[in-house]
Order: sequence, then C-alpha cells, then structure tokens
Amino acid sequence: MATTTAKETLHRRAVRELKEFVILFVYLYITIGAVVLLKAAVLHAQGIDSIVWGIAVVKAALLAKFMMLGYAMKIGEHNSARALIWPTLHKAFGFLVLLIIMTIFEEAIVGLFHRQSIAASLAVLVGPRLEETLAGYLIMLLVLIPFFAFRVLDEALGEGRLMRMFLVEREPKPF
Repeated sequence: MATTTAKETLHRRAVRELKEFVILFVYLYITIGAVVLLKAAVLHAQGIDSIVWGIAVVKAALLAKFMMLGYAMKIGEHNSARALIWPTLHKAFGFLVLLIIMTIFEEAIVGLFHRQSIAASLAVLVGPRLEETLAGYLIMLLVLIPFFAFRVLDEALGEGRLMRMFLVEREPKPF
C-alpha cells in the first residue's frame, strides 16, 4: 500500500513539475518571441529578411529547464518574511545569474559541437555583440521581475489563490 502512495506522490509531483515547465515555457516563448519579432522588424527595415522562430522555441525550452533547476536549488528562498519587493528582486537577480551562467555553458557546448574552442564560442557573447548580450540580459531581468512578483504574491496570499483570483470569475462588489 505504501508503494501506491509513493507512486501517486511521484506522479503528482511529475504532473506539477510538467505544468510548471509548460507555464515557464509559454511565458518565455512569448517574451523571447517578442524580442525575435522586434529584431526581425529592425533587420527587415534594413532590407534583411530573417525570422528564426526555432531559436525562440529552443531558447524558451532551455531557459525553462534552467529555471526548473533553479527551483530545485531553491534560489532566492530565504527572504520570504520581508516586504514582497525584496524576495521578488532577490529571486529575479538570482535566476538571472543562473541563466547567465547556464547560457555561457550552453554557448561553450554549442561551440564544441561546431569544433570551436571555448574561447571562440564565448567571444560571441562578449566580442562585437557585447551590447546585444547585455541588452538580452537586461530584457531577461525585466521578464523575470513580473514573473517572480506574481509568484511571490501568490505565495503570500496562499498557493493558488492569486491564480484563482485572475482566472475565476468573481462576483462584482456592490457600490
């Protein structure tokens, strides 16, 4: 009987983590897709046709997986008693650092597949595209802040309550 309970718990956890991954993926795909669309519009204005939606899908999936890793590492979990802005910013900056580190590893691995040295692979991030890289990190921070604000507020109100407030129709308050 204990095995059945353990399987149910494992199954519930897997379903919860899959839902979390899907939510992260969709959120990141929309935001990364908006950046890709903006980049394509700028390039199109210069006479260059380029839309690479596949990159947005892969990048969103990788970043969502990296964020799931951050959840497992409990990044930013120790500021829960302070004003909500502080745990929000702490988590956003903590996850930004994690995503930067994982992006560096990702670039190095991609470079190795293309038979480039690690230095040559990372030069793409800090060389002539340094401004683009820094802008990307700033945009990621601006994406993470509202995401974690929502999560921190949901935790403060009680798990799932904020989501229900957003998605379940409420009765109008009398004037």
